[in-house]
Amino acid sequence: MGLKIGDKAPYFELVDTELKIRTIDEFAGKKIMLVFFVAAHSPVCKNEICEFQKSLNYISNLNVQTLGISNDGPFANKAFADKYNIEFPILGDYNSKTIIEYGVLMRDLLHIKNYNAAKRSIFIINEKRIITYIWISDDPLVEPNYNEIKKFLENQ
Repeated sequence: MGLKIGDKAPYFELVDTELKIRTIDEFAGKKIMLVFFVAAHSPVCKNEICEFQKSLNYISNLNVQTLGISNDGPFANKAFADKYNIEFPILGDYNSKTIIEYGVLMRDLLHIKNYNAAKRSIFIINEKRIITYIWISDDPLVEPNYNEIKKFLENQ
């Protein structure tokens, strides 16, 4: 059984593109939007992450910290973030520990045995580390409803 709205968000320690360990506690006092994405440099992930980058100032002004998470390593994530000028942290969960704890592990991506990735998903967490919004797609080609997410954040 996966996480649900009202649950406490699991703790994480993940590496960013500068090889710095980032934790959920680092963002205490802010809302957090976790954007789990399938793979750096894939076309749909590029669209999704760039869409959140376009809205970054607006989202940040709502006291929301955006964090991207994939199971790519820090070097692939850095090349991805640099190429598309992503200004929010992109975190690598290369052993999929956090991806599993959030219940969004997609096994055998592209039907390749043991090629695991994160399901495209969004978790919004309030200042008390309680999950207030969840969107998960089993289809890696489906993007979230960006307007719905913005409206939800506006009304938090």
